[in-house]
Amino acid sequence: MDTTTVTSAPTGAGPAQGGESAKGLNSGALGLFASVVIGVASVAPAYSLAATVGVMAAITGIGLRGPFIFIVGFIPMVLVASGFYYMNQADPDCGETFIWTSRAFGAPLGWIIGFAAVASSVIVMSNLVYIAAQYMFYMVGMDSAGNSTLWTTVGGVAWIVVVGVFVAIGIKVSAKAQYVLMALQMIPMLLFTVWALVKGYATHPKGFSPIHLSWFFTTHMSSHALAAGVVLAVFLYWGWDTVLAVNEESEDSSHMPGVSAVLNTIILVLMYVVITAAMQAYHGAGFLANNSDDVFSPLARDVMGGTWDRLVFLCLLTSGAASALTTLLPLTRQTLSMAAHKSLPSIFGRIHPKYLTPFWGTIILTVLSILWYVLVTLWNANAIWDAISALGIMVCIAYGGTGLACTIYYRKELLKSTKNFFLMGVAPTVGAILFALILVKVLYDDYAPANSYTSFHGIGGIFLMGVGTMLVGLVLLVIMWIMRPEFFRRGPETWPGEGQPIPYADERVSE
Repeated sequence: MDTTTVTSAPTGAGPAQGGESAKGLNSGALGLFASVVIGVASVAPAYSLAATVGVMAAITGIGLRGPFIFIVGFIPMVLVASGFYYMNQADPDCGETFIWTSRAFGAPLGWIIGFAAVASSVIVMSNLVYIAAQYMFYMVGMDSAGNSTLWTTVGGVAWIVVVGVFVAIGIKVSAKAQYVLMALQMIPMLLFTVWALVKGYATHPKGFSPIHLSWFFTTHMSSHALAAGVVLAVFLYWGWDTVLAVNEESEDSSHMPGVSAVLNTIILVLMYVVITAAMQAYHGAGFLANNSDDVFSPLARDVMGGTWDRLVFLCLLTSGAASALTTLLPLTRQTLSMAAHKSLPSIFGRIHPKYLTPFWGTIILTVLSILWYVLVTLWNANAIWDAISALGIMVCIAYGGTGLACTIYYRKELLKSTKNFFLMGVAPTVGAILFALILVKVLYDDYAPANSYTSFHGIGGIFLMGVGTMLVGLVLLVIMWIMRPEFFRRGPETWPGEGQPIPYADERVSE
């Protein structure tokens, strides 16, 4: 073909009789607005900024150049987003990374890359519900409970249960809950940003730094500072692809989720750049670096004062809760796809006849998330922060693998048009290379115990959690290969061409 647009082949992922997708999900339940809300919420922008901006400002050579780092960190994300877009056009399967990399590289490698995406979601749940619990206590004036490992663990477990209930009873209910949570998150953030800029320029508080062009565009930065900052930016952007894990429940499943994914990355970079500029203008980089654990709380007290700072606590509470909801939601869909393609036990793919959700898979993953959270906090209260940092390893594997998969899968189409060459080939491949470089940087830096809160025999806790998780994945790969060998016999595929059926696209878990 000489066209520049790929028309998806019949995949079986679209609506079936009764409004169900091929896997039994509630097809067409999400429009573009709902999809964008879910995608942005999954990133937890308020919490991500609170936990990252101060750390970034403290890195030697970055200081006030945080907005520039966010712009640079956006580049590999939007490049691989092109790969996600075209892979979703070919096969709008809720397994996204898992099934797409399996098609491009063969089943075994695709399974382990898909496992990286699944594992990252389970791990991050502990951090998100911890934040939700902590700021829930702060908001009602129970600071001692918010600083207690016991009570934040109890509160976090309660949040996982609440999130599990919403995910189990249906995608529409989850989407409506997200509207409320996103409003409670975004309105206080917008109010805080405007208030900080207006008050800062009006009163010139201590450390006030007028916004300067060098914050957004600079050539005066060392490669070490740039690399360290971009690694942090990976954490801030991670999760935008959630919309592609609910593609089978979206309108126009082969096109709209891909558009939403690209929109999400653009919305996030604009949001991060503007809010960060306001935060660092008010008190300068030194204040942010001195409050690196949470810059929002002390800034809210200084900027808004009185009881208004409770709005920011509400913002962070809903940020953690909303992201936990949109983390468990795609997680259950990814494991549903793995079960449907017969690479996980079938219980993960059994659809509830009323709610049209992977009900039992949701229960299992909810329990697994609770166990992980409790075990991590019992081992070491600080291990939860190493766990979130370890995500970088799995995120790089999942995103980079999907970007490269697009080029491999469409390799016969790349020279048929200029658009195909750049958007199916160059963009996702360059994005994959950038993620590979970030992965090397993460592994090198995080091996040292000095860069982690925890360590074991001279090895950093971040490295151990990230690499250890992937080793567990390899063990599970061998077990599933023995138990369900049929899937693992599949070899690499190429896109069959417009209008041609894609192999195994209509698989559904047997009842």
